[in-house]
Amino acid sequence: MKIGDKVRFLSEVGGGRVAGFQGKDIVLVEDEDGFQVPMRTSDVVVIGDEDYDTGHMVEVKKRQKQAGSSGNSPAGNGGNAGAEAGEEPETEPGDKPITFKAPPQERKGGDKLSAYLAFVPIDVKELSNTRFESYIVNDCNYYLRYVYMTAENSSWQVRAMGEIEPNTKLFIEEFGRDKLNELEHSCIQLLAYKRDKYFLRKPVVDALINIDPVKFYKLHTFRQSQFFEQPALIYTIIENDRQFVKL
Repeated sequence: MKIGDKVRFLSEVGGGRVAGFQGKDIVLVEDEDGFQVPMRTSDVVVIGDEDYDTGHMVEVKKRQKQAGSSGNSPAGNGGNAGAEAGEEPETEPGDKPITFKAPPQERKGGDKLSAYLAFVPIDVKELSNTRFESYIVNDCNYYLRYVYMTAENSSWQVRAMGEIEPNTKLFIEEFGRDKLNELEHSCIQLLAYKRDKYFLRKPVVDALINIDPVKFYKLHTFRQSQFFEQPALIYTIIENDRQFVKL
């Protein structure tokens, strides 16, 4: 191997021409963009005028086929178990997973940020014994990256974080009355954006919400809303771009 030789990589796709050496074990390979990549001499091989990528892929497929044919045949009924080793099994079009996802639909008047923290009793008829579910409602045309935190004294703990699609609600957690005191001092931070289109930039939302545990014992505090089929206790995080802070 000498300067000017054309080489390809053995452990990955690619190659180039030898531009120099670093010691006995390292060769500098210059790719078609002029970048020099240090490689061990044992990881490259001198080639002729063949294309590096094509030559490498042929060798990889050859190795995979040899490895597949040397393995044990699948147990079966004593005959041919199906496709030959090393070959991918044929699949019907109906067996392939559906990866297409329609983009969220925007609604008229939904470009002002509105979001809510909601609590829904699982069985409102048994309010004294029921457990509750919490949700974050995204009532706007923006994606919301959220962090939901609760405080104990001066320290904060993350309860949930993630992303909510436009005009949807996201289940956060289920909890019992024994957790109500943990929720008393809550904070929700939101970052709003749209995907694959231009949008108006919105300020980051940092809303403190003081939750009164006593309200979870009173039936009239759970009211009908457009977001849930059953009554819910709803706290406003931001509405029509106006941030609400509960003191």
